[in-house]
Amino acid sequence: MDLACGGGRHSRLLLAAGFQVTALDCDLTALGTLADHPGVTAVEADLEAGGRFPLAGRTFDLVVVTNYLHRPLFGDLRAAVAPGGGLIYETFAVGNEAFGRPRNPDFLLRPGELRAVFKTGFEIIAFEDVTLRSPRPAVVQRLAARKMTGRPPAKRVNA
Repeated sequence: MDLACGGGRHSRLLLAAGFQVTALDCDLTALGTLADHPGVTAVEADLEAGGRFPLAGRTFDLVVVTNYLHRPLFGDLRAAVAPGGGLIYETFAVGNEAFGRPRNPDFLLRPGELRAVFKTGFEIIAFEDVTLRSPRPAVVQRLAARKMTGRPPAKRVNA
């Protein structure tokens, strides 16, 4: 799933990697012809209008979210990742207001917030809370995680 997919930059990458993609956004206009691609299920929904998450009950092998934050969705995103599946999340964090938009604290992650939201039930593979200098200055948090399967991890054996 490519949440808040915009023009489909990540949807295109996922398609090229062989994924079937569910592209979700409040306005699918920017997706253009990608919305009609046979490997894409395009879903138009205003995630901030309240109501039920439009993909509730569905799980995905990979969930990708970039440059988008609506905290009430955290529970839905946790549920949307299939056991053993992955999550890639990157968005703006506190400190970004020094560089431009977004400046509103409602749209800026607090220090360590992504890691805290996904620490239970997920294996954190990578986490950064970093100031970027290019392509344009920004403060972001990045998280890559795998959802636990509920089975104990396999024992490693040295060969």
